[in-house]
Amino acid sequence: MWFPGDPVQVPWRTALREMQQAGFSVMETGPFGYFPTDPKQLKDVMDEHGFRVVAGTGWGILHKAEAWAETEAFFRRIGETHAAVGAEYVVHLPPMFRDEKSGEYTDDRVLSTEAWNLYIKNADKLGRIMKQDYGLTMVLHPHGDSHIETPQDIDRIFQATDPDYVGFCLDTGHIVYGDGDPMELCRKYPERISYVHIKAMDPGLVKQAHDEDWPFVKAVKAGCSVAPPAGLPDMHDLIEALADLDKELYVVCEQDMYGCPKDAPLPIAIQTREFLASQGLGLA
Repeated sequence: MWFPGDPVQVPWRTALREMQQAGFSVMETGPFGYFPTDPKQLKDVMDEHGFRVVAGTGWGILHKAEAWAETEAFFRRIGETHAAVGAEYVVHLPPMFRDEKSGEYTDDRVLSTEAWNLYIKNADKLGRIMKQDYGLTMVLHPHGDSHIETPQDIDRIFQATDPDYVGFCLDTGHIVYGDGDPMELCRKYPERISYVHIKAMDPGLVKQAHDEDWPFVKAVKAGCSVAPPAGLPDMHDLIEALADLDKELYVVCEQDMYGCPKDAPLPIAIQTREFLASQGLGLA
């Protein structure tokens, strides 16, 4: 889900029931507000459907001083709810520089040095708050149309942030979309890979999106995000790279399908889980 509430999305009760039907049992709750935010209600509905909540998710602006108070307050709400239900992680999604629905520019495409330095400072600060006040590990998430997208962006993040407070969500689809290689990231920064979103992208559509400067939402609507074994990364190679990290990782299965028919996700979720299990990831 992309938004806490949007009529084109599958209603949360339907999504929960279908995720259970597809055979999943570990839950990242997605954009804060999609599922109930009251800890007791959240735990009750997750227990009812056999899910263990391991992470919450939120967008937050880190590179603008005037936005810090709102970002901190929002993540404290996420932290409070998710610590209360036993989660271990909070995923920070970077704000996009183009609108998620219209594709219009809403921010500078490239951050100034001052804005980038503030981004790093506030990432460390937010990660420290999440760790010290809520016992949660914050992981930064790369994303199309954001300031953490390319391998160069990710290198800068790893070189500048404090590893004690800032982890990384290896979102394999967004890394491919940013012309990166998730297996290479595993080899280059094994100690920084804290958490995984596993998904695939159609390399032909990725190239077209970049060549024609599509906004990310246009690429999604064109079918850029695909169900493995289609697309990249190669899941066999990826799973080997994850195994070589030799540590326990939550691997959350995703596909970007905003605006799709509401009956589309369930069969794809079943197919994807079964395929990944056949490759040794998860239970058959």
